[in-house]
Amino acid sequence: MGKKAMVKLARKTNPRIINLILDLKQIGQENEAPIWMTIADKLERPSRNYAGVNLSKINRHAKEDDVLLVPGKVLGAGDIKIPVTVAALGFSSSAIEKITNAGGKCVMIEDMVYENPEGTGIRIFM
Repeated sequence: MGKKAMVKLARKTNPRIINLILDLKQIGQENEAPIWMTIADKLERPSRNYAGVNLSKINRHAKEDDVLLVPGKVLGAGDIKIPVTVAALGFSSSAIEKITNAGGKCVMIEDMVYENPEGTGIRIFM
């Protein structure tokens, strides 16, 4: 890892985020999966730039049974009527409830990386 990347990681205070970034980079290189490298780059940025996605946006743009990855938090504003699998850093409690009631799944990014190390069939959603 380069000096510039190490400086970015040194600014992070959340050990979960640091470990996630390191894992994403390692798995991305091992499996030649650029999606994980892209997500690691987005998570290296300041947390104020992390995505915050409402369910209404997911409902508008996603198709049934899509696998979506949000490099930030999923918020519960709006409704969702289609079953989708959403991986994110965090979820509001109302977002979890609405997604599961629609027949979807909420998973953490860490779990998604180990379920699908090649990153196939995943859409980045911001």
